[in-house]
Amino acid sequence: MQAIRLARPRVSLRRLATTAQVPTSGPSSSVTASVIPLSNVEAQWENMSKSEQTTVHRQLEELQKKDWKTLSMDEKKAAYYVAFGPHGPRAPVSPPGQGLKVFLFTMGLVGVAGLLSMAIRSRAPPPPKTLTREWEEATNERALQQRSNPITGISSEGYSGKGFVVSK
Repeated sequence: MQAIRLARPRVSLRRLATTAQVPTSGPSSSVTASVIPLSNVEAQWENMSKSEQTTVHRQLEELQKKDWKTLSMDEKKAAYYVAFGPHGPRAPVSPPGQGLKVFLFTMGLVGVAGLLSMAIRSRAPPPPKTLTREWEEATNERALQQRSNPITGISSEGYSGKGFVVSK
């Protein structure tokens, strides 16, 4: 057991924590970053690089710290789009029109299954003679002759059920 412990490389938690941290930017980096216009961010967002998106996000964070009544309509729209827009994890999973394709494909498969079922049933042998109405009525008469189930069944007094007849 001691040999296994010695053979395993030891990774300190402190080293993992320092490599996982993202370097924070101080006030000097926001001064050097270029100011990106916030008008029509919805159209520009997909074409921006990650660093530009981060810059816009930081700009909007600073703007949102102010009074919201002083923000322009473009700034409010940009803040809403960056926070709740259809990008990143909120991006649509399927393209438009995908639902119709799935519906039509599903209906096509249901149709094929129906046709396959009809083809199999057309090649099946006829039902057995014991499933006919005449056979079931004859079974009722035979049960009455034998006095089958005289307490609650077909041979009981005042029985009003169908007995063994189940076919229509």
